[in-house]
Amino acid sequence: MSDVVVTPPETVPIAVLKPADSPRAQRHDDGHVRELAECPNDFDPILVHRPTMRVIDGMHRLAAALLRGRQEIRVRYFEGSEADAYVLSVQLNVRHGLPLSRAERRLAAVRILASHPHWSDRAIAGRTGLSDKTVGRLRRCSSAEIPHVDRRVGRDGSVRPLSSAEGRLLVASLLAADPGTSLRELARRSELSLATVRDVRERLNRGQDPVPKRQREVVLPVAAVPRIPRRPSKPDTRRAPGAPALRNLARDPALKASESGRLLLRALFTTEFTPAQWQRIVEALPEHWAPVVRALAARRAAEWNALADALAGHSQSAA
Repeated sequence: MSDVVVTPPETVPIAVLKPADSPRAQRHDDGHVRELAECPNDFDPILVHRPTMRVIDGMHRLAAALLRGRQEIRVRYFEGSEADAYVLSVQLNVRHGLPLSRAERRLAAVRILASHPHWSDRAIAGRTGLSDKTVGRLRRCSSAEIPHVDRRVGRDGSVRPLSSAEGRLLVASLLAADPGTSLRELARRSELSLATVRDVRERLNRGQDPVPKRQREVVLPVAAVPRIPRRPSKPDTRRAPGAPALRNLARDPALKASESGRLLLRALFTTEFTPAQWQRIVEALPEHWAPVVRALAARRAAEWNALADALAGHSQSAA
């Protein structure tokens, strides 16, 4: 319905037209009808749903024409479905003429939620003159009457998943693998909006979880996260493979005296784990975080390999 197509105006007998399917509690405002009838100018064509001949927009103009004693009126036709005709009626009545009351707009939103459940809250809010938060509350309160959908169509016409949690995790893993990936490319690959992708990047830069708490609680509850069963194992008393060399490094005053040396020691000590400890980390990790951690680990491995290559060249030059 982003591009509403209507026919050129033509004149039809008023008798063939049917009343509007409108959310208005009161069909006519008699005072407004009289004002229109007394106006010397011709009316703009009214909008009619051709398949049903039901008025979409212009009931006050139609009543004013009858008050003038007219038998015909100029109309434009809309060829879409009855559900889309109702949406168009609400949208036009929100924008001009006598405005719909808040209660009427809420009733209209509930009906549109039932006929267009695939539309996003913002898309419906833009057509009913409500906030997207209000539409969201109406959707939750009317969930029994509204068909369940996995994807929704936004105001821009883009189709996006109902929950952005999985998409956010994908964006996080893509950024971990390549921090220079553009927002537009991330949005394309994750099917998220640019605003959501930007939010993920900003959250990662602040050291936060890419998925907001409310989405983790609703979409990815901790109790529902599958985990790999732990195998009973004996306590691991072995040291990490590089432990002796690391202890010798830590005793070197040249490293302890410089900021870069202390930074290196902290990085090395932080990841000093035995194979059994790494295995326990793998087993305890929720499966939905595996792609993110895998991407981060690969990135860290690449950084350590780059350091190893640089040190190899450094050693050769020193020799």
